[in-house]
Amino acid sequence: MIMRLSAGDTAPAWTAPDADEKKHSLKDFKGRNLVIYFYPAALTPGCTKQACDFRDNLKLLADADFDVVGISPDKPAKLAKFRETHDLPFPLLSDPDKTILEAYGAWGEKTMYGKKVTGVIRSTVVVDPKGKVAHAWYNVKATGHVAKLLRDLDLSS
Repeated sequence: MIMRLSAGDTAPAWTAPDADEKKHSLKDFKGRNLVIYFYPAALTPGCTKQACDFRDNLKLLADADFDVVGISPDKPAKLAKFRETHDLPFPLLSDPDKTILEAYGAWGEKTMYGKKVTGVIRSTVVVDPKGKVAHAWYNVKATGHVAKLLRDLDLSS
């Protein structure tokens, strides 16, 4: 059974390398709002759409004191190519052993093309400045999710 996070839960601590193999930790974002989005694979159509939507709305999020990180099972080299190909200015973190994905309820059984498979459950978790979960969305669609996130955070124009 997949453990999902809910508003008010303490966000699980993590440390992970980015595309340049620089380590980032949840504690690095203490005192800030953090949007963590979990996606299946860099350089795929849906994940590219979602990443570019975050990129295109990053100023709006940053102006409201939200940082953004993306986490996938991809290795840093693939994340570097993804970042460079699509000019992604926020950290893309590597979780190849799926420890962070599992801790956040973003790894498990899902239905894909009518079949049950185990994989990344496209999800977004917002962590508040005190390290508590403010919002959590699971099984989100790549297209339209960032717009919904902005509406739910009262940031849409």
